[in-house]
Amino acid sequence: MNRYLAKSNPEETIQEHTDNLLTNYKILQEIYPEIPVNWYFLKLACLTHDLGKMNVYFQEKVSGGRRNKKEIPHNYLSVAFVPYKKLKEDGYSKEEIQLLFQAVARHHERDIHFTLEEWSSEMQKLEQEWNGFTYGALGDNRAYRNRIPSKYYQVSVRIFEGGNAQSFELFIQYVLLKGLLNRIDFAASAYIDVEKPNDFLESALNDQLETFRQSNPAADWKPLQKYMYAHQQDNIIVVAETGMGKTEAGLLWLGNNKGFFTLPLRTAINAIYDRLASSETGIIRENVTDRVGLLHSETYGQYLQREKDIQDIEEYFTKTRQMSLPITVCTLDQLFDFVFRYAGFEPKLATLSYSKVIIDEVQMYSPDLLAYLIVGLSYIQKVGGQFAILTATLPGIIPDLLAKNDVSFTRAEEDFISERVRHSLEVVHEQINSDFISDFYDGNRILVICNTVRVAKEMYEKLEKIYGDEVKLIHSQFIKRDRNAKSDAILADGHKTSEGPCIWVATQVVEASLDIDFDLLFTELSDLNGLFQRMGRCYRNRELDVATNVYVFDEKCSGIGKNSVIDPLIHQNSRKALQEVGGPISEAEKLALIDRVYSTEALAGSDYYTAVIDNIDYVQSFHTYELDKKTVREKFRNINSVSVIPEPVFDENRAEIEGYMAEMAMKGKKNRRRRMVARTKLSEFMMDAPGYIVKKGDEKKIKITKYENISVFDCEYSSNLGITPKDKSQEELFF
Repeated sequence: MNRYLAKSNPEETIQEHTDNLLTNYKILQEIYPEIPVNWYFLKLACLTHDLGKMNVYFQEKVSGGRRNKKEIPHNYLSVAFVPYKKLKEDGYSKEEIQLLFQAVARHHERDIHFTLEEWSSEMQKLEQEWNGFTYGALGDNRAYRNRIPSKYYQVSVRIFEGGNAQSFELFIQYVLLKGLLNRIDFAASAYIDVEKPNDFLESALNDQLETFRQSNPAADWKPLQKYMYAHQQDNIIVVAETGMGKTEAGLLWLGNNKGFFTLPLRTAINAIYDRLASSETGIIRENVTDRVGLLHSETYGQYLQREKDIQDIEEYFTKTRQMSLPITVCTLDQLFDFVFRYAGFEPKLATLSYSKVIIDEVQMYSPDLLAYLIVGLSYIQKVGGQFAILTATLPGIIPDLLAKNDVSFTRAEEDFISERVRHSLEVVHEQINSDFISDFYDGNRILVICNTVRVAKEMYEKLEKIYGDEVKLIHSQFIKRDRNAKSDAILADGHKTSEGPCIWVATQVVEASLDIDFDLLFTELSDLNGLFQRMGRCYRNRELDVATNVYVFDEKCSGIGKNSVIDPLIHQNSRKALQEVGGPISEAEKLALIDRVYSTEALAGSDYYTAVIDNIDYVQSFHTYELDKKTVREKFRNINSVSVIPEPVFDENRAEIEGYMAEMAMKGKKNRRRRMVARTKLSEFMMDAPGYIVKKGDEKKIKITKYENISVFDCEYSSNLGITPKDKSQEELFF
C-alpha cells in the first residue's frame, strides 16, 4: 500500500484525516440527529472529499516539494470516487446524485485554471494510485470512475437557487450537505469537536432561580421569562422594557439548543458574555470554554483579558471561530454575511438550520444592517432555524418588512412593560447649550448626549472650562486604548451605587445596553428611538422621584440631513410628536409614540425607509456565488471606515508600535500566538475613522508584511478630545 498524505504539518495520511472526519460526523449526528440533511450522502462526502489528494502533483508538494503549475485542485479530482452507479441502483435521482458530486467538488472554493482535457487526463492518472490505496471505511462504497456522465457532473456547473420550489429545495439540500461537510472538515483539520452539546443551560438557569430563592423563597421567573419559555418552539417578537430580565428570557427560550445571541455593539456583547460566562458570578460557571463563546472582531483580545479563566486560548479561539460551541454571543456581521450567498457561505447557513438566534435591541441597526437581518431571517426560517427578537422598542417597519419577505412569527399579544414611571421630560425649545446645563450641576451625576462629535467636543470644552476634571468626553473617535479607559470610567461613574458628582458628554455610542444610571440627562433630539434609548441611561431602574430628569433640546440639532447621522423626516416627525409631551411619561406612552413615528406609513418617503428597501433589493439582486468572501466582508462591514493610527499617537509610541509590527511579521505556526498577541496590542493604538475624512494624502502606509500594512493618519489627537481631522466640518457627519 502506498502512503498518501493529506497534510504535512503535522503529517497525516488521507486515511487518518478521513477517520477524524468520520469521528466528527458521528458527533454531529449524535448531538443533532434532527438536522434535515441526507446523512448517508454526508458520510459519503466525508469519505471521498480528499481522495483526489492521491494525485502525484499533490503528493510531491505535501512531501516537501514545490507546487507544480500543472496541479489541479484535489477537490475537482475527488469526484472520481463518488459511487454514482451504486447510488443510481439504490434509487437516488439524477438531481440528488448531482448534489453529492457538487458538494465534493466545491468543498474548497477554488478557481478553475485548467482545461477539460487537462482535468480528464489527471482523472485517468488517478487509476494507478487508486489501485494501491486501501481504506476499510469505504466498504461497499469503494468506487473509481475516470469518466463521469455529464448528467451527474460537469466541472463548470454549479447548483443555484432556481425559480421554483423544487429547485430551491434541492439548493437547500446542497447547502446543508456542503456546509456540514465544510464544518466537519474544518473541525477535523483543527483537531477539535465539530460541536459541543448544550446539555447544561436549563439546569444552569434552574440553579440560578434556586439561588434567588435562598434570599427570597417566593422568587420566580418574571412574566416575560415565563412567556419566552412557553414559546420555545416559536419564532417570536417581544417588546420588553429595561429591567424585565431580557437576557434570562432569551436563554429560557433557547433552552438546551444551539444558539447565537446577537447585539449591535461590542461593548454590550462583552457585557452579556461576562454575565453568561463569569467563573464567579455568571449563569454558566463550569466548563465555560466548551459552552460559551464571544465572537466579534476583537475576540482574541477579549480572551487575552480573561486569560486567567481560560486554559488554552488558541483552542478556545478556534472553537469559537468554527462555531463549535453551543452558545455564541456575537455581532450581526459575524453571522449574517451569508445573505450575499458568496462562494463558501454554506457552513454558516447550514449551522443556522439547527440553531436558534436571539436578536436584541433591533431598533439600533442602521438601514443596511436591518436589511441584511430581514433577508437573513427569511433564509434561516427556510432552512429550519428559529429566531427571537427581544427589544425595548419595535419600529413598526420591522414586522411589516418581515411579513413582506414571507417570514412568519408570533408577536406577543401584549408588550412587557411596567406601570412605573422612570422619566419626566421637558422639551427645551433651544439649541443645546452649556449655560442651561450648568445651572443643574449641584451634586448630580449628569449625562449630556449630542448627535455629532463636533457638538460633543464643543460642549465638553465649554463645560470643562467651568468644572475642570469633573467633565469627561466619550465618542467613537478615540483610539481603542483611550476608548476602553473611558468606557470603564463611565461605567464606574454611572453605576447605580456611585455618589460622586460628574458630567459626562457623549454621543450615541452610549445609547445601547450600557448599564449606567445617571441622575439627569440633557440631550439633543435625534429621533424618538434614539431619545428613548438615551433616556434608558438615566433612572435606568429607579422610580421617578424628581420633577424633571430629562431635558430635550429640539432647536438647531446637529447631525440632521441627507448623508448625516439622522434622517430629517424621522427627526421632524419625532419633534412634532414631542410637542404633546411634558412631564412624567410612562413606558406605554413611549411605545405609543414609537408606533406613531415608525409605522410603515409614517416612514414612507423617508431616506431611512428608502435605504432599507434599497438594501434588501441590493442583497437579493446578487446571483448566488457571484461574490467572493473578501468582497462580502467589505460590503457587510460597510467599510466606509478605515483602521488608522493617528500620527501623534504613532510618533509618541513609535518604538512600542514598531516592536509589535516586527512580531506580527514573524513566520511559522510556532509564532502564531505571538503574532496574535502583538496584533491585539497594536490595535490599542488604532481607531476606526470614517473613510470620508481619511483622504488620499492624509494617510501614510507602513508595511508590516507582503500582505499587511498599517495606516498612519495625519490629524490632531489628544486623549481628552480624540482625533481632530484637518477638515473640521467633516465632524458634523459622525458620532
